[in-house]
Amino acid sequence: MASADQLKALVKSHISRDDNQFYSVAMQVAAHEAKAGHGKLAEELRDMIDAAKTRSVSGEPGKLVPLARPRGELANLLDVSYPKNRLADMVLDPVVLEQLQRIMKEQRLHARIREHGLSPRRKLLLVGPPGTGKTMTAAVLAGELGVPLFLVRLDSLITKFMGETAAKLRQVFDAVTDVRGVYFFDEFDAIGSQRGLANDVGEIRRVLNSFLQMIERDQSTSLILAATNHPEILDYALFRRFDDVIEYHLPTPEQAMALIRSRLGTYAPKPLPAKALAAKTVGLSFAEIRRAVDESIKEVVMHEGGRVDADALGRALLERRRLSEKLEKNNKPVNHAGSSSR
Repeated sequence: MASADQLKALVKSHISRDDNQFYSVAMQVAAHEAKAGHGKLAEELRDMIDAAKTRSVSGEPGKLVPLARPRGELANLLDVSYPKNRLADMVLDPVVLEQLQRIMKEQRLHARIREHGLSPRRKLLLVGPPGTGKTMTAAVLAGELGVPLFLVRLDSLITKFMGETAAKLRQVFDAVTDVRGVYFFDEFDAIGSQRGLANDVGEIRRVLNSFLQMIERDQSTSLILAATNHPEILDYALFRRFDDVIEYHLPTPEQAMALIRSRLGTYAPKPLPAKALAAKTVGLSFAEIRRAVDESIKEVVMHEGGRVDADALGRALLERRRLSEKLEKNNKPVNHAGSSSR
């Protein structure tokens, strides 16, 4: 059953009409029941919470007011969604899993932490190769905490006009304060690259300085996530502005097989040649493995089959690897002599 603190938090959030906090505490109760072995009750609670959030988004008459809908110019800067992703949906390195569990625990107990003059972790820098889980992490944190996910549209944020980008960035940080959510800056190196690089331009330097000042001053309850595939070019001053740096890697063979088994579900071939398939996943990201598995499942669905053919899955994985190697080769920098540089 819910603890006394959770019951009081539910009542307080209802009285203050803080839907975000109410959903967050309700999800804590569901998680507690799941750990206590009450799986059916936990599932029913999660379904009720998801249904309530769906009604609040759709604006159904007589129901809750929509949680968040950016309006005016802000609608061009932020894309909002309401993910249902859960941490159990991800295959993670134990270190990353521990970091995310700690962040979620601090967020769920953020009121208690703040009562003691402390701040929960909420400014996160996600680094690692493409397709390793950075974007999904943003969705999972929003889904687990029951808050909206706001994707910051850098294509609309960054302009060629002096001062305009910083003004738009100010609007984003105003929203961070006004509406609790997960605010996700993807491909963050577009504005976070080192000041003084040879190809740096004055406007980007000003934007970076503005971001550093705004994230330093931010005292909201929202989570701010920045993701990059190139941490080596980020300005050093950025790293100390974040509460945590989470590092993602390509999957190990064991993690790759865990993802394949989870993704295949009832479509898994019997027997599953785990060793042979794992060998074909070397060098692939989680996203590339998911796509290969999904392609194999689609073939089964289209031909009204029952299970994925193991050989077909192996070919799909090899096809993904060839494509990945080709893209990597084409994206390698070339020096003036025409040879690839390292």
